[in-house]
Amino acid sequence: QVQLLESGGGLVQPGGSLTLSCAASGNIFSINAMGWYRQVSGKQRELVARVDSGPVTNYADSVKGRFTIHRDYDKNTVSLQMNSLKPEDTAVYYCYVEGDYRINYKISDFSSWGQGTQVTVSS
Repeated sequence: QVQLLESGGGLVQPGGSLTLSCAASGNIFSINAMGWYRQVSGKQRELVARVDSGPVTNYADSVKGRFTIHRDYDKNTVSLQMNSLKPEDTAVYYCYVEGDYRINYKISDFSSWGQGTQVTVSS
């Protein structure tokens, strides 16, 4: 019912920048939260940044001051501007969206993950 399309990963040198983008589409009625998580092989997926209703924005301590999340409420998109990238930022980054979708007259909640995009920080 809700699809997420991510883009923007890749290989970058330490100190470089990348921007990740995610667009949500489908039978969306409302969105409560949009954000980004990341996962390194063999480790748990962890929060990078997310914007909840309010709005309330949360960042992982490790990315504060370097990453900026931006949510476009009209377009149902979320982006993550990543600056001063470090090798430890290397991971698969996943877009996350939760909210409500509508089919006919029925409204149901949903939470969806993107397919993941690889970010590699290496010289």
